[in-house]
Amino acid sequence: MKHLLFLCSRNRLRSPTAHEIFADHPGIEVDSAGLAPDAEVRLSVEQIEWADLILVMERAHRTTLNRRFGRYLREKKVVVLGIPDRYEYMDPKLIERLQATCSPHLR
Repeated sequence: MKHLLFLCSRNRLRSPTAHEIFADHPGIEVDSAGLAPDAEVRLSVEQIEWADLILVMERAHRTTLNRRFGRYLREKKVVVLGIPDRYEYMDPKLIERLQATCSPHLR
């Protein structure tokens, strides 16, 4: 079982959408969190340790992740999906973009 962790800023739109659409994908387990202080679910060290692959929505998220949690990322692969914060939760265009950018990492 592969563990994927999706990260965005506030865990309200992009990463929860990713969590929802990949939750039933065979062979993977998913979780999501946010990096901002007011995130619905704030990222924890336990989530990082659990993850086999961390998928962040923007380069700024990778920068924040490295700055705040760098010592826990030594053996972790972090992928920047390049999905800007301009979508609503479960927006069909967001779903399409997530499926396209994440599919190579689900194998």
